[in-house]
Amino acid sequence: MPVRRLIVSAHNGVHARPVAELVRLAQSHSTPVTLRTEDGTTVDLSSVLAVMDLGISSGDAVVLETTASDTAEAVLDQLAEVLAPRG
Repeated sequence: MPVRRLIVSAHNGVHARPVAELVRLAQSHSTPVTLRTEDGTTVDLSSVLAVMDLGISSGDAVVLETTASDTAEAVLDQLAEVLAPRG
């Protein structure tokens, strides 16, 4: 199963705009994508409310996972860029 482990570095954590982008990307993928927090809470990234309820902040560690597919690595890379932008 493709996985990305990362530390959130998005400015001001994960608020409405980044959550909307995460959900859009997850919904465009052919299989479910999940996000797991340090405390083990796991949510489906296709749910805006579930992601918002996590209250993810900058500095939090998260794990993104999806089923193996031709586009799995690309979608995880895009999701990781939203949570931990490189530039």
